[in-house]
Amino acid sequence: MRIGVPKEIKPGERRIGLAPAGIRELTGAGHEVVVEAGAGKGSGIPDDEIVAAGGRVAGVAEVWRSELVVKVKEPQLVEVDRLRPGQILFAYLHLAAEPELADGLRRSGATCIAYETIEDEAGRLPLLAPMSEVAGRLATLLGAGAMTAPQGGPGLLVSGIPGVEPARVAVIGGGVAGTSAAMIAAGLGAEVEILDVSIPRLRELEARFGNAVRTRHATALAIERAADWADMVVGAVLVRGARAPHVLDREQVARLRPGTVLVDISIDQGGCFETSRPTSHADPTYVVDGVIHYCVANIPGAAPVTATHGLTAATLPYVARLAAGGVEEVERDPLLRKGLTVAGGEIVHPVVAADLAALEAAA
Repeated sequence: MRIGVPKEIKPGERRIGLAPAGIRELTGAGHEVVVEAGAGKGSGIPDDEIVAAGGRVAGVAEVWRSELVVKVKEPQLVEVDRLRPGQILFAYLHLAAEPELADGLRRSGATCIAYETIEDEAGRLPLLAPMSEVAGRLATLLGAGAMTAPQGGPGLLVSGIPGVEPARVAVIGGGVAGTSAAMIAAGLGAEVEILDVSIPRLRELEARFGNAVRTRHATALAIERAADWADMVVGAVLVRGARAPHVLDREQVARLRPGTVLVDISIDQGGCFETSRPTSHADPTYVVDGVIHYCVANIPGAAPVTATHGLTAATLPYVARLAAGGVEEVERDPLLRKGLTVAGGEIVHPVVAADLAALEAAA
């Protein structure tokens, strides 16, 4: 099969869908890998490394004529027009909060498979996990930067210093991203509280972190109190395939201390704070009611070298199976089928379809 890897054009996105290690494995199995010229530059991968791994460098039109297109981020609207019936698109899609994109993909006739809802045998999300780890770790670091005075923040050092207390960080959501955010915050010396709706998960977190992190059951009241207490709130709420619920509404945000930093990792799925809206790496923050919002929709793009190699390691087995078996492989594999989102001109993922219908009804 011909596998196309286009250059990412989402603002600030520097990752590439396949690193040379993945290209070597796929070409070694007899597939053709066509990569858009310059696609790996942002991840430190020049075209000659792609060629040395067995890939072929080509122009954008030829790449998008491939039977299987492997990307990182959801296609931008200009890219949707390049899709055709019978083609397979494999990428992060996050369609629950993107009705215009969902409609474009539906009309394209392509089969679209989302990384973020594929499951493994244990019910985990193996293709979302590595980027959640990157996003969670970066969320705390970037939030710490937003707290400094030159960035418009309150002038707090997360770690504090001897004789001066550290910052207080509340992490809402104890999944992969939230755990990673809490790990970095605790490592920096912050006072950390992590909230989750699952008591078994809170037990696991307590066993992992010991006294370095406090755990709390994520009731509405507990979230409100944690946000009032914190200097930084990291929102890492995930409902598989669905639009993220709002854990803080506009009135609650308005009551926070001026200078509080909100980092919304859930922004890809619509955001978990009512005042959240997507931002970019070029212009990452904005202020609502004195509260600083960091809502970059592709946080791992800030560390493209690490993210690209981590993503390739996770996606490669699935790319190989799709290349070998095509759409029929999705039908044979119930776990891969969890990622099937658009097929036959319809939104076929039930959670995504329900959320898009609710958005349309509310419009």
